[in-house]
Amino acid sequence: MTLHLTNTAKTYPDGTRALLSTELTVKTGEIVSLLGPSGCGKTTLLRLIAGLETPDLGSAIWFDDDNVTALPVERRKVGMVFQSYALFPNTSVGANIGYGLKMQKLSKWEIGSRVTEVLEMCQLQKFSSRAITTLSGGQRQRVALARAIAPRPRLLLLDEPLSALDASLRETLRDELAILLREFQITAIFVTHDQDEAMAIADRVAVMADGRVVQSGTPEELYHNPNSSFVAGFVGNAMHLDGKSLGNVLTLMGGLLKLPSDGNAHNIYVRAEDVQINEDGPLIGQVETITFFGTHYRVGIKGIMPNLLTSIYTGQNAPKVGETVKVNIEPEALMLLSKEKVAA
Repeated sequence: MTLHLTNTAKTYPDGTRALLSTELTVKTGEIVSLLGPSGCGKTTLLRLIAGLETPDLGSAIWFDDDNVTALPVERRKVGMVFQSYALFPNTSVGANIGYGLKMQKLSKWEIGSRVTEVLEMCQLQKFSSRAITTLSGGQRQRVALARAIAPRPRLLLLDEPLSALDASLRETLRDELAILLREFQITAIFVTHDQDEAMAIADRVAVMADGRVVQSGTPEELYHNPNSSFVAGFVGNAMHLDGKSLGNVLTLMGGLLKLPSDGNAHNIYVRAEDVQINEDGPLIGQVETITFFGTHYRVGIKGIMPNLLTSIYTGQNAPKVGETVKVNIEPEALMLLSKEKVAA
């Protein structure tokens, strides 16, 4: 099923504009993430698609050729997975999964067949008769997903589905969720504020800020070609090189840096993995912080610009705090973003 939103917005009675006029298309079988900070409008957009909120006049929400803008939630045939799981605690795993099928008034045979099918897909066969209260957080999240897909919804909506889990389990389930969604071959939209989660799971990411989508593209496109300072900073934590541009040279506190093109009227950004500590670098600074991450060190360098410049150092002998270092950044690693696009 293809989802298409045109001129879709939401204003609350007190005048709060939770979502500005939004255009969004999600293709059949595509997995799209709505990524952004708290309060940016991503959950509001998800609730409008589900039918849990009423959009402003002039909005249009289409499921294929069906205009569902005024259709109540129970008639949209949408599956939903929430952060809180929203499972029935006093019933078994199988009963939870079969609940939506009973609401569809399917036969006992068909309910049993569908429940068995999704139990296998979500690797929950041995938990079918278990009570929900006996399951771990990760197992409960799988049950919530199984319950959402059992009725074969036209569209699957997931609102921060992994945020209630601890860090190690969240990473494991993130990979499992990506596999499962592709196996289901169902159109899916999920909300998250975690860029790693969005980049790992989604075919396409829609970055939101201040009630609107500011850029949409594949994870690779957003990472390598952000269209604004906001996207550069939010996706991949790019750092603003605060200096003065003159032609293709950027003057920083710690030295001069060659740019790939004329830097006038641009903000210059770089990612930590492109900041190289080596003896031939044109920039000079002093190590202020160093953090070991197992596969690499994260080195904070002061004196090159007003804020710390961070470098990912993969060598075995990392510099020490207080040590003077030279830094190089290749021109092609720099991102020149128009100053007119900063206010995202």
